[in-house]
Amino acid sequence: MPVIDPKALRPTYDVVIVGSGAGGGQMAYTLAMEGVKVLVLEAGRMFDPASETAMLHTPDMAPLRGEKTPDKQYGFHDASIHSGWDIPGEPYTNASQDSKRRFAWWRQRMMGGRTNHWGRVSLRNGPHDFRTRSRLGTGLDWPIGYEDLAPYYDKVEMLVGIFGASEGIENSPDSSPGVLLPPPKFRAGELFARDRARRLGISVVPIHRAILTRAQDADRLPAKLHPGNPKAQRLLAENMRLRLRCIYATDCHRGCSIKAAYDATSVHLTPALKSGNLDIVPNAMAHEVTLNPAGKASGVTFFDKTTGMEHHAKARAVVLAASSQESVRLLLNSKSNRFPDGLANSSGKVGKYITDSVSSSFSAQIPALENLPPHNEDGTVGQQVYIPWWRCREQEAGKLDFPGGYKLVLVSGRKMPGLSAGRGYDWLNERDEILFGRELKEDARRYYGSFQGIGAQGAMAGNEDCYSELDPEVKDRWGIPVLRFHWKWSDAELRQVADQQKAMAEILEAMGGRFNRRPETADPLKAIKQGGQIIHEVGGAIMGTKSGESVTNAWNQAWDVPNLVLADGATFPGTADKNPTLTIMALAWRAADHLMDEMKKGNL
Repeated sequence: MPVIDPKALRPTYDVVIVGSGAGGGQMAYTLAMEGVKVLVLEAGRMFDPASETAMLHTPDMAPLRGEKTPDKQYGFHDASIHSGWDIPGEPYTNASQDSKRRFAWWRQRMMGGRTNHWGRVSLRNGPHDFRTRSRLGTGLDWPIGYEDLAPYYDKVEMLVGIFGASEGIENSPDSSPGVLLPPPKFRAGELFARDRARRLGISVVPIHRAILTRAQDADRLPAKLHPGNPKAQRLLAENMRLRLRCIYATDCHRGCSIKAAYDATSVHLTPALKSGNLDIVPNAMAHEVTLNPAGKASGVTFFDKTTGMEHHAKARAVVLAASSQESVRLLLNSKSNRFPDGLANSSGKVGKYITDSVSSSFSAQIPALENLPPHNEDGTVGQQVYIPWWRCREQEAGKLDFPGGYKLVLVSGRKMPGLSAGRGYDWLNERDEILFGRELKEDARRYYGSFQGIGAQGAMAGNEDCYSELDPEVKDRWGIPVLRFHWKWSDAELRQVADQQKAMAEILEAMGGRFNRRPETADPLKAIKQGGQIIHEVGGAIMGTKSGESVTNAWNQAWDVPNLVLADGATFPGTADKNPTLTIMALAWRAADHLMDEMKKGNL
């Protein structure tokens, strides 16, 4: 495998990519499989999901029963290496000390980036999501529409392997026939939720997740994805056959040693490396995009984190896919006489219009699910079903007091029980005594699997109060200035959260649920999750139709530097009520196709 030391860099590459996650992995795959010579710079170490994932371990097999620690901030088994909200030597700052105005920034320093640590929910943005300002008079429109991304959504779904169903729901687009894998069967709690929600006029449907519920069609799909390219077809077919269908073992946040759950290393980087057209340098901390005398990007300067030595990788084009805010940081730190305020920042928009999913949650204990007989409740651990936004028409008619919709994700089931499995009465505040022996066992059997959680994730429009900039004083361990965040939830988001809380409570009440608190409709600031906490942050280098109002064009190219491409969430003009990863990959594939076309024409 051409995983190399910085000393082994080629004299020049066609493309150098910063970041190896969803956007960087997709760019590297698309380019390398078509013969482009690519270098990926990854700020973390190599990581092999097949050999490093503790997939079948139970809590008793881990230190502290797998509880989170400063080194493993989502728990011992989480597939995160040198990652988290706080990374030693790599700080960031917030301009405000008010807890409600602080932004939480998750970084993932490892091969494959954040694709190792996520729930794999993969929903398409709908047609309305690209026209927020035109439809609702708020936020920013995209310079492209759903029809521009639809064929790339199909390609990514076939490559990655995504289960789901086509339900014909407004603004939750169906995939083309034969693209999606079949979803798992609903579990008991999900069936009950579907029945009771239907009485409220609300649909509970299979969610779309990047998990193989059956083996991929390695005989048919490679030819569809790489027509006229037999080498790419062969490499992809080989890689697809290495991936096994899900055995419903453990939470996908652990990673997947059988490669049923998507991550960039297993799906994108492995076949790209085998093409012979991709080099990867791990532990490479990029700090500047360099320019040639003509003002075009000429490469990337980086530190080798293992030696502290500085190196430079030269290329005809540069792609930033380090995660939205890390790419913003790299742009702002790439100052020159031509760009004194940061690279590609003639508009002054670099760092502006950061958004995240608007989120809150609610849960209840469901008496109808008590004392269920032991049964096989196999299924993907975690999210299998969801409620797509169902009030588009009301919103367009001006009947709601907030713009943007939200989805509701339902989580129930009888997964591996924790120490609180038998604490139903305690959760409901009905009695205080500690149970032992027979009573404890009886309570555990009664309440285990009888809790229904709902999480809401909603749209957020870009605003002037949410942005990042360089901190004027603080630097990281390599002397690189760090980001300082400004954050403020607008009244629109707070009204949305109040509505989320009300809707979730109504659904749980329809299920006969018992609550340990009431929904936070009067003071939604108590319920809203912190900015960045959902790890869906996007924006900071938004795409648009005019150079003075945006950072990139509709092809993810920087207006000021046409051979500089942004391939992560930085280009998003706003957050939809969908998880961003699938759209990041679709945009990256589209941008890669355009980049290759421009290179062939000699335009770069």
